[in-house]
Amino acid sequence: MLRRQFLFTSAAVPLSSAVKAAEPFPQRPLKMVVPFAAGGGTDIVARLVAAEMSGTLGQPVVIDNRAGAGGSLGSDIVARSPADGYTVLMATVSTHAINPALHAKLPYDPIRSFAPVSLIARVGGIVVVQASSAWQSLGQLAQAMRKDPGKLTFGSQGVGGFSHLMGEMFNSQAGVQSTHVPYKGAAPALQDLLAGNIDIVYDTVPALLPHIQSGKLRALAVTTPQRLSSLPVTPTSAEAGFPAFLAETWNALLAPANTPSSVISRLNDAAARAVQASAVRKRMEDLNADPVGSSSAELGQFMASEIKRWAPVVRASGARVE
Repeated sequence: MLRRQFLFTSAAVPLSSAVKAAEPFPQRPLKMVVPFAAGGGTDIVARLVAAEMSGTLGQPVVIDNRAGAGGSLGSDIVARSPADGYTVLMATVSTHAINPALHAKLPYDPIRSFAPVSLIARVGGIVVVQASSAWQSLGQLAQAMRKDPGKLTFGSQGVGGFSHLMGEMFNSQAGVQSTHVPYKGAAPALQDLLAGNIDIVYDTVPALLPHIQSGKLRALAVTTPQRLSSLPVTPTSAEAGFPAFLAETWNALLAPANTPSSVISRLNDAAARAVQASAVRKRMEDLNADPVGSSSAELGQFMASEIKRWAPVVRASGARVE
């Protein structure tokens, strides 16, 4: 009798496991880690997408801001999380294309530590100078840099940040020299540009658009493949004569490596629906972010190309975090 009971119990274990494995995902709330402080562009995009995904998945998607080390802290938290789809990351160009070349000891591998879900949005960069400056075009700015190498200055939010590397990318692509002036944040750099203490700022469009629209800054070019609807008269970098000067930030949804393909598919579907939602698209467009929504494979290919593209820019800048 005991042996029969044991056999019955043993036989029931795999059956119970199979039933559990067949349970639809998700069965509890999800956590979306934003590796930057609340209120920034990545946080805003994450909250928009999380709210829509909650409706599709039937479970809350809770935002967890884990700022630190240029986004590396939050990224590492997700890389070390269980591969079950309940913890995902809103990654950026900084966390997965710039940091791998910038940090001597990154705690995660940008490719092997994660499973790509979907590219959510892309945000273009822009080059601005004071409205009262003599430079009317990107070509004129490059000519001034060639005439006096190193004389012109550009400010950024700090060494190794997106705006710093945009400036270094332009130096490289245009074959010119200008001097980087790092600040503790984007706001002080912008203030010094407006005050005339530096000559140029490279940054994302949303950060600078209000000052362009107010007439305080002049936009010389956007570093996107096409012109932007919010700045229809501003040429692209290619139109200005610098076709290789392309720089965009982006947001992508990632899960820990080895997350089951069925879970990735479910997350991808929810992310795609979120990006396609009219309210989300309208809000992103207001932020000058281009909503995307890609397949997992497309995101994987895109991330690999971005890592390859930004690595030489970081090396040329001399920036390094030990």
